[in-house]
Amino acid sequence: MKVMIRRSMALLTLVSAAAFGQQEVALYPGAIPGAITNADEERVRDPQEVYPFLVEISRPTMTTYLPSRPDANQPAVIILPGGGYTGVSIMKEGHEVARKLNEYGIAAFVLKYRTPNPRHMRNVTLGPLQDVQEAIRKVRQRAADFRVNPQRIGVMGFSAGGHLASSAATHFNEPVVAKPDKISIRPDFLVLVYPVISMSDELAHKGSRERLLGPSPTTAAINAWSNELMVDVTTPPTLVVHATDDSTVSVNNSLRFFTALQANSVPAELIVFPAGGHGFGLNNPTTPDKWADRCRDWMISQGLLAPR
Repeated sequence: MKVMIRRSMALLTLVSAAAFGQQEVALYPGAIPGAITNADEERVRDPQEVYPFLVEISRPTMTTYLPSRPDANQPAVIILPGGGYTGVSIMKEGHEVARKLNEYGIAAFVLKYRTPNPRHMRNVTLGPLQDVQEAIRKVRQRAADFRVNPQRIGVMGFSAGGHLASSAATHFNEPVVAKPDKISIRPDFLVLVYPVISMSDELAHKGSRERLLGPSPTTAAINAWSNELMVDVTTPPTLVVHATDDSTVSVNNSLRFFTALQANSVPAELIVFPAGGHGFGLNNPTTPDKWADRCRDWMISQGLLAPR
């Protein structure tokens, strides 16, 4: 009976997300760049899990959440759920976060990006970055339709989604997706929650590194995708959130990135909880302190969001 209840809850959360958000649409209206034509293998990892975790994603989509009181000057956040580059925690680190941002008057876009797989893409390292660059381009291109400020479009990433978000913020000068309209793919701000940052032997989340770079990456590849090494003065303002006792992704990932931001005079704020572990989504169970509220306040302080 318990198994049936958990399975029903998982399926219900997916249905609820579709009902609450606007229609989920394909990220690419035509051919997916770098894709290998193959069967769609996407599935829920374990229907018994309360929070659905999607794996083997080869058809990227984006779901739009707009606030009830639209404002043409409002910011937009593209959300990248985590999942070790094996999948995405689409509800806990995606749709739930989008609804919370809407409460603050922020437009949100949940990106279901491709997970690296040689059956689905020619270059497994670039596939996810292609998706987030295209998402930024598309939201900025359609800013008037979404009633968002095209100069206030940020990216928020969790865990491995944090690595992807920080890649978008440090590799935008090397586009890996076509830009026929020459629209900028640089995020205007960045929010990282317990992010994977480094691919170094010392700090890397080994599963994320292997999925993205392969089992035996070169030193050049490790350095290129260790995003603490890629920060410069053009990196956007950043908020970083982590817990000291995170045993999955070391808090030193966030500390190194924050130090690099400081060294380059990039406006940055760091929130380090003494406890909370990894993967807590919106709610760190060890404290009533809500990082999402502090994120809203940080956005106000950066002139990205008007006080309400």
